[in-house]
Amino acid sequence: MTESTVLVTGATGYIGGRLVPRLLEAGYRVRCLARSPEKLEARIWAGHPRVEISRGDLADPASVARSLKGCSAAYYLVHSMLATGDDYAEHDRRLARNFAAAASSTPSMERILYLGGLGETGPDLSEHLTSRREIERELAAGSNPVTTLRAAMIIGSGSASFEILRYLVERLPVMVTPRWVQTESQPIAVNNVLEYLVRALEVPETSGRVFDIGGPEILSYREMMRIMAEALALPRRLVLPIPVLTPRLSSLWIHLVTPLSHRIARPLAEGLRNRVVCRSTAARELMPQTMLGVREAVDAALGQLASDDVETSWTDAGPIPGDPDWAGGTTFVDRRKIEIDASPASVFRALCRIGGGNGWYGADLLWRVRGLLDRLVGGPGLRRGRRASEKLAFGDALDFWRVTGIESGRRLELRAEMKLPGEALLEFDVAESGSRSSLTQTARFKPRGLAGLLYWTVVSPFHGFVFSGMLDGVRRTAEALPPIAATPEPQAPRAGGLAS
Repeated sequence: MTESTVLVTGATGYIGGRLVPRLLEAGYRVRCLARSPEKLEARIWAGHPRVEISRGDLADPASVARSLKGCSAAYYLVHSMLATGDDYAEHDRRLARNFAAAASSTPSMERILYLGGLGETGPDLSEHLTSRREIERELAAGSNPVTTLRAAMIIGSGSASFEILRYLVERLPVMVTPRWVQTESQPIAVNNVLEYLVRALEVPETSGRVFDIGGPEILSYREMMRIMAEALALPRRLVLPIPVLTPRLSSLWIHLVTPLSHRIARPLAEGLRNRVVCRSTAARELMPQTMLGVREAVDAALGQLASDDVETSWTDAGPIPGDPDWAGGTTFVDRRKIEIDASPASVFRALCRIGGGNGWYGADLLWRVRGLLDRLVGGPGLRRGRRASEKLAFGDALDFWRVTGIESGRRLELRAEMKLPGEALLEFDVAESGSRSSLTQTARFKPRGLAGLLYWTVVSPFHGFVFSGMLDGVRRTAEALPPIAATPEPQAPRAGGLAS
């Protein structure tokens, strides 16, 4: 057991959020660098005595230097997954350059560990994978040795690649696919990735080296679709590869069928054209472990989904925008209140069930139509769902909303991430009212230009159905719930088991 302090960047993301408890189990002190520390407050490990959360931004060298102070190692787990323009690769290079410079100036720093992308080298490497290699070079340009692990598709509940595969197989009995469906890949279970990340820190021989990591099987994406269909107990899917589907068209197709935005799907689709197979077995030789096959990894991930125990999700990462400036200009407000014959704790519990597979308590058809329209114009729509069926935490995605404020038993604030000509918030306030409770719902919309004004004019007549139905549904659910005696104490981090 060691008392070394390790910095984890990207702790609010998919891999970082699962790595922290693994490092704690191994005995390390962990410092998490986060732009929005509030996003980590609900993690079961956030209150651990060996966890420290540091507010900072990789774009700010001073905050990076503060976070690195006293650390012996650092995990760099940050990537721009949104193809929002030609500058995203340069943005990633600049962040890595800042980090390498700050680490080089930190006397206690011994090494950096980086999770990159597996793929054949050469001029045909996709822009996304090329960006991963450039980050490797920027980190290695500093004075600290860098250990790089290159992984292909990571199979785990909540991973972007896994969700694409699952939704395509679930929703499409016949698939017209790009030629990349025949491309070979060596997928790896998220549990094995996490084991490699921890073991790499413990094995001195890994310092300053690059390792390919993958599972025991080399399969085409078409074969993985077959395995997914079998795991879901679905008939075999008919796959028709055609040569005319470009990465751009493929990403739009993925956007329409799966919960992922086309901005995330495009770099993933581009990367799928590259063969991603390990060229070395050095990682297995230096850090032996039991490797899960694709079917085992898929079964484990589906099991986590079925038990509503998804530890982290691709929706977790990304910045939380600051509150909109509601002062000045036109702001439309729709406020409604209802009395409920239940305790505030029961009301809040019922409130936290909204969205995802639970629905929105009322006017479900209108919600589905709004979600479909949002998908058609490039928004997240309703398919993004939610990470857990009954629990919400700061930063959680909730269909086309994001949790930007939460006080247990008292208040919930959602910020709209749907495509809108303006900014929208939906707030819920719970208060004790004698022997009952009151629930106040406030919708705020700050329009952007004439389009915003027209939008509010068109949708406001529907609020009577949508919002009143939602409040009435919360009331019915809260009144049917058994009384809550007390709020349970936070649990200690889980030890062992599959992180799927």
